[in-house]
Amino acid sequence: MRGARSAKWVAGAIAVALAASACGGDDGDDGEDGASEGSGEGIVRIDGGEPQNALIPTNTNEQFGALVIQNVFSKLVDFADDGSTFTVAAESVEANEDNSLWTITLKDGWTFHDGTPVTAESYVNAWNWAANIQNEQNNAFWFADIVGYEDVHPEEEGAEPTAETMSGLAVVDDLTFTIELTTPVSYYDYKLGYDAFTPLPESFYDDPEAFGESPVGNGPYEFVSWEHEETIELARYEDYQGDNAAQNGGIQIQAYDSLETAYTDLQSGNLDIIRQVAPRDLPLYRQDLGEDRSVAQPYNGIQTITPVWYEWDATDNPAQVLQGVSMAIDRETITQTVLNGSRFPADSYLPPGVYGYQENADGTITDFNPEEAQRLVEEGGGVPDDRLVIQYNADADHQEWVEAVCNSVIEVLDIECVGDPLVDFATDLEAREAGEVQSMYRGGWFADYPLNVNFLKELYASYAHSNYGQFDSPEVDALFAEGDAAADLDATVAAYQEAEQLLFEQMPSIPLWFNAVNGGWGPNVDNVVFNSAGQPILTDVTVSE
Repeated sequence: MRGARSAKWVAGAIAVALAASACGGDDGDDGEDGASEGSGEGIVRIDGGEPQNALIPTNTNEQFGALVIQNVFSKLVDFADDGSTFTVAAESVEANEDNSLWTITLKDGWTFHDGTPVTAESYVNAWNWAANIQNEQNNAFWFADIVGYEDVHPEEEGAEPTAETMSGLAVVDDLTFTIELTTPVSYYDYKLGYDAFTPLPESFYDDPEAFGESPVGNGPYEFVSWEHEETIELARYEDYQGDNAAQNGGIQIQAYDSLETAYTDLQSGNLDIIRQVAPRDLPLYRQDLGEDRSVAQPYNGIQTITPVWYEWDATDNPAQVLQGVSMAIDRETITQTVLNGSRFPADSYLPPGVYGYQENADGTITDFNPEEAQRLVEEGGGVPDDRLVIQYNADADHQEWVEAVCNSVIEVLDIECVGDPLVDFATDLEAREAGEVQSMYRGGWFADYPLNVNFLKELYASYAHSNYGQFDSPEVDALFAEGDAAADLDATVAAYQEAEQLLFEQMPSIPLWFNAVNGGWGPNVDNVVFNSAGQPILTDVTVSE
């Protein structure tokens, strides 16, 4: 399987991240000898929130929806903790000599939760539907590499599609299809590990809107119900053909408006797993839960604050001012005090566990340097209206660190800085999409696939859906295109590393710190392990008798 060539490097990087992190601690794996077999029928209760959109894989790009999608659907390939790929629904993923034509062979015998077979057409039809501009899918651009994408998704505003399907997708037989790309892409096997590349059953096309409320997937769990703002219920799919069959009876995802409330429920036995505790609970949660029922480990995620360029373009030199704002933030103190050593300061736009990470990629831009910060801001023309506003979602653990960042900026730059809490993550995203952010927003990203491409292109390409700040740099886009067309994976990564250096000159966002999982689980469940993307592997969890 293509992709294993980078595994040794990524494994080393993750080891470095573990050593560098102040959180340290147990990875949450009790090992086979100490694991309880538990029950295969019990329900696992986990914290979550209200998905922003209907539950369609190509319209979901936030954590609460992804928690459902990633358990109801199975991908062609997935990623091991060492960064290598392995097949899930695919039997094989093969490329021709120059990586311009990819052949996917599916494993036989897979079915959707409605009992219909998963075939090559299930993928080809789903991707064609998602790419069509008339269907307005958030993740349509993920298919832009495929020949014929421009025919179904014209670039010109208001233009109609000239075709119903992408000519680059072809069904060979029931279990085989091919993908022809406009230019070779050395890492396309990695991209296929993203949720957007999952299949859809024929029933989807009868009523996509109804499907989004009650999705039918091919994954280890089948959808049961969605009580909006409260719970989502999933049940084990008994006919699942994958190696990762559920070891429990199902999942109940409970929506919370605060992590503090979720942690209280965990302690009182009303919740089984919490994916992240709030800053308030960081000092004592491992003591409260015990190290055998808690986790503190780095994962492939980063926290940023991102300017919206429609508010910053009037500044004489916004990149220089943003460099100054970055140097006004005392990351070391904030991560060690407010965040209780649970994060570590960022020196790159991507975390150490991702292939292509460059130590100190920023130079000195993320260093705390008050004098240089003042000089850069003054010479760059100043912060617009001498006021920073940091938008964030109030249903997660952001208020404390946003206030700490603002206090640091106020002290160094003598400007106004305030947080702008929106009620929940869906509302936060809606404000970004509508262009209603006042100054900056809290950005966060964890790996869709463990390459630097994912942390750069998907956020800072001018055409990327998640580029909510509307950053637009032809020079950066050109380096991304060069990387995509490179002959091999190493050349791709090198071009994106060059692009990252340019990003620190242009400052599409300000990296703050690399993330870590600080979660826990109650006595009702065992075999709880978190992956390199910071998510619990729910199929492995067992429930006590």
